[in-house]
Amino acid sequence: MIEIQVLNNISPYGIEVLENKGCKVGKDSADPHGILVRSADMLHMKFGKNLLGISRAGAGVNNIPVEHCAEEGIVVFNAPGANAVAVKELVMAELVLASRDVLGSIEWVKSLAGKGDEIPALVEKGKSAFSGPELMGKTIGVVGLGATGAQVANLGLDLGMRVYGYDPFMSVEAAWQLSREVIRAEDISEIYRNCDYISINVPYTPQTHHMFDSDAFAAMKDGVKITNESRAEVVDDEAILAALHTGKVGKYVTDFPNETLIGQKNVICMPHIGACTPESEDKCAVLAARELYDYIVNGNIRNSVNLPDAVLERQGVCRLCIIHRNVPKMLTKFTEIIGGRDINVDHLINKSREEYAYTMMDLGTQITMEDIQEIVDMPEVLRVRIL
Repeated sequence: MIEIQVLNNISPYGIEVLENKGCKVGKDSADPHGILVRSADMLHMKFGKNLLGISRAGAGVNNIPVEHCAEEGIVVFNAPGANAVAVKELVMAELVLASRDVLGSIEWVKSLAGKGDEIPALVEKGKSAFSGPELMGKTIGVVGLGATGAQVANLGLDLGMRVYGYDPFMSVEAAWQLSREVIRAEDISEIYRNCDYISINVPYTPQTHHMFDSDAFAAMKDGVKITNESRAEVVDDEAILAALHTGKVGKYVTDFPNETLIGQKNVICMPHIGACTPESEDKCAVLAARELYDYIVNGNIRNSVNLPDAVLERQGVCRLCIIHRNVPKMLTKFTEIIGGRDINVDHLINKSREEYAYTMMDLGTQITMEDIQEIVDMPEVLRVRIL
């Protein structure tokens, strides 16, 4: 029986997907085949030999030792796009908060309590202090056009804004979701030069660490308003505070508070609530559960963050799945070994991602690990399964 360990309170819809397929799902498992997780810290966890995959019911995977898992032949999945609607709706609120001092106006109105009949006149006299520009007719730049970024870009059009989008790694799937009216920026400097608002939606990686630094802010329009639904570390805190102080940045709205930002003028911090809707949690859990089960049972990889995606319709009698290093001639070696045992390869796929690769072969004859011990023993091979 497939055992799945749950490390957080996961939506029952996700649990149901696995239980309906005969999996044993629970919080206690000595050596599970898969793990479903949301925010639990796994960075120092020890993994059993049976663990095949970890599926994050959300987008970010900073709580998972992604590289270590790859070295152990453990696939890490996330659930991109499942929370896109929830995040998009929050970005809409963030754009309004960045434009008008809505929060300040609410606090000011509270201060009028007890003034009785004077309140209407005081409101009319004081309201101008909280005014701000309309979004319609302004220009927004969306940095990162994944599932969420594409929705934010389309939202900008719905609000009557001119929209620039920038993402050098945009997927075909995201491109299909993106309106043709979005202006594709060939270089991020186009965003900086032209946009009154900038929405940050890139994943956090070593390459995007402090992507928005003093040089980036210096290249932007004066008074630009920035929203961050990416991660805190994508923005250099000290640099943006300096830009806010000079007025280069007019407002910064972030879903990732920290000691440096809380309480600073023209900074609005929210407690990472972008995906905090029941609908988002349900969709993330269902997608994470389906990805994990499909990999454990069929070897298919969808939405992995540490290994290449690879999906193959099943043919033949059994399936050979090999996680290995991305070095030349590996596929040739595999097929020579299989062919040398008079085993027919009915169907195969080989995909790579940076230093790792994944090969699936559907074979015409049932095999055992002894039949392919030569593959198992290769130093470049990290994990082998027969399904």
